Amino acid sequence: MEQADYQEIINEYKEQVRNLKEQILELEDACKLKDSSLKRTLQKLENAAADLGKANKELDGLKEKYENKKL
Repeated sequence: MEQADYQEIINEYKEQVRNLKEQILELEDACKLKDSSLKRTLQKLENAAADLGKANKELDGLKEKYENKKL
């Protein structure tokens, strides 16, 4: 092979490396967005669970008051 052929192959590999680096950056950005979305969703879930726990305690308290008044 001639020097020009090797240079062409090298340039093709360089272009592929650039493309792969761009793809990596895009994937990293997508992962960051997904992570932040998952964190927000988890926080909402934790808040909903806490609210549910409070509501259940309040409901139990009301049930107990009702049962005591019944007796």
